[in-house]
Amino acid sequence: MTSPMQRAAGAVLLTLALAPGADAQVSTNRVAAETAWSVFVDGDPKECWSVSAPTETVNTRDGQAVSVRRGDILLFVTFRPGGATGEVSFTGGYPFKEGSTVDLDIGGTEFALATNPDSPEWAWSGSPEEDAKIVAALKAGASAVVSAQSSRGTRTRDTFSLIGISAALDQAAKRCEN
Repeated sequence: MTSPMQRAAGAVLLTLALAPGADAQVSTNRVAAETAWSVFVDGDPKECWSVSAPTETVNTRDGQAVSVRRGDILLFVTFRPGGATGEVSFTGGYPFKEGSTVDLDIGGTEFALATNPDSPEWAWSGSPEEDAKIVAALKAGASAVVSAQSSRGTRTRDTFSLIGISAALDQAAKRCEN
């Protein structure tokens, strides 16, 4: 069974304008674009999310830069009717090392996102309170850096621009108020 976020990621098809160097793709449920961030709304149950692809990606193994094949690399903030204040999640395009955490650094403020063997390519914050802290940091920051380790031992570092995130988060939240 796929989670709502996995379905959402499957529906998210970003354009080249969103992520230079990414594969050109088309979306049918994108409702807004705010610089580096896009806003999507999807059906039943209703979810609204802001999402961005990284502006820079560095992959290393044993301290050396390596070329690796990764799937979609996306940072999400998801809202649902009934009060979700913004659930933060990340997919790195590969299975994370089992038992590892994904590090999120926003302007020197660090957060740990939890991985789960049942959804090995996804990481989430630990609680709604942590989500609120991350969302506040995202809105105040200029960039976010997500660092993780793959199940094969590759270390990844993905940098996301936060230009436009406040407007995108406001749009997504408003579309899922009720």
